[in-house]
Amino acid sequence: MQFKEIVGQASVKQRLINSVKENRVSHAQLFLGPEGSGALPLAVAYAQYVSCEDKQADDSCGICSSCRKYQKLMHPDLHFSYPFFAKHKDDNALTFIEQWRDAFLANSYLNLDVWRGYLDAENKQANINIAECHQIIKKLSFKPFESEYKILILWLPEYLDKAGNALLKIIEEPQPNTLFLLVAQNQDQILNTILSRTQLIKVPCLTYDDVKHYLIENGQPKALAEQAAYLSNGNLTEALQILQQDTDNYHAQFVQWLRICFGNKGLEAMKMVDVLAKLGRENQKNFLRYGISFLRECCLLQAGVPNLVHLPADELETAQKMATAIPVNAAEAITAELEKAHYHIERNANPKILFLDVSLQIIKILFFKTLPKGTQYINN
Repeated sequence: MQFKEIVGQASVKQRLINSVKENRVSHAQLFLGPEGSGALPLAVAYAQYVSCEDKQADDSCGICSSCRKYQKLMHPDLHFSYPFFAKHKDDNALTFIEQWRDAFLANSYLNLDVWRGYLDAENKQANINIAECHQIIKKLSFKPFESEYKILILWLPEYLDKAGNALLKIIEEPQPNTLFLLVAQNQDQILNTILSRTQLIKVPCLTYDDVKHYLIENGQPKALAEQAAYLSNGNLTEALQILQQDTDNYHAQFVQWLRICFGNKGLEAMKMVDVLAKLGRENQKNFLRYGISFLRECCLLQAGVPNLVHLPADELETAQKMATAIPVNAAEAITAELEKAHYHIERNANPKILFLDVSLQIIKILFFKTLPKGTQYINN
């Protein structure tokens, strides 16, 4: 994988390239970024650049023997470790290496749910077990075969648990020319003993424009790309998953729902609840995420910062009208109800009961102008 294949992250790419040019390659580095930010492909592109036989000014060459092997994830000095669903106590990452290559080459922005789909996970919990830790130590005790460096990319060290302590010595005192590249999403879940031994590389969320332009360049219609980028909040993995769902017009549905609640139209509200209850769990979550984002844009318009609003022209016009009709405190109260609904949908709440309850809460807020008591939304 080359840096040019990675969406956005220009400053992080330049920092990594400079570290190689200036011979400041730390032996243990932690790529820390939220899901969908590209931390994993960045680590792979960095490893390929370090090993490239003909480094260019801003990327690996892509055609040397090393790069060709990296592009297939089959370089003898490149090793991977990742969470898996062990069937036997002796299972390690090599047991699942073919599935890992298939998953990464199909979508380098994969998450644990996507990875689970390539494995016979059943009801097992993902982890990086002690057998894998011993395998890592064994693999990294040898000298590099072809390249200057032997490189291990460890995806999601959050799943190491206490078994990770077996790696402390080799992380702190590795063999010469050995690189540890850890790729994580939650710093708080990583063992402190490992965290303190790594150099931190922070990978920020992608911007709205980064995600939108990537989707358009890959053949998505502009309207769908804008909606997916808007709903994903900088998570390219989520944007791609949204596009795999039904492309319902969340905007029209959400605005219709608000108008029905604003007018306290009971029969229409019940019909709307039936429609929303039949969307399916993923579409329901996307619908609620859209509503949360749309109301946030309305609040930004009311605050006088339209330059921060990312909405298509027709949706922006509706948001401007909504911003004059719905006070900020009411929008915040509705947003809180939608966030709670999203939480419960994820936990398999009955959708018909849930959307009926949320509808009644929105009617109280918009029609009866009654804000929730005991919250920051209540007027003095």
